[in-house]
Amino acid sequence: MAKLFLLPIILCLVWTLFLHFNGVPLKQGKKGFIYILAISATVILSLGFLLWITAEQNIRG
Repeated sequence: MAKLFLLPIILCLVWTLFLHFNGVPLKQGKKGFIYILAISATVILSLGFLLWITAEQNIRG
């Protein structure tokens, strides 16, 4: 689960490289960073919630 927090960092790095190689300023690509962070946060929170739910089920047995 801890490795999942690397997802937004890697995606933002890839997005930055994409913008750089295509000559687009970072300010113009700001919306992409927002999408990356929002989607990554949703995935991390969803998986964390699912882990919490399944851990509760295992405890109650």
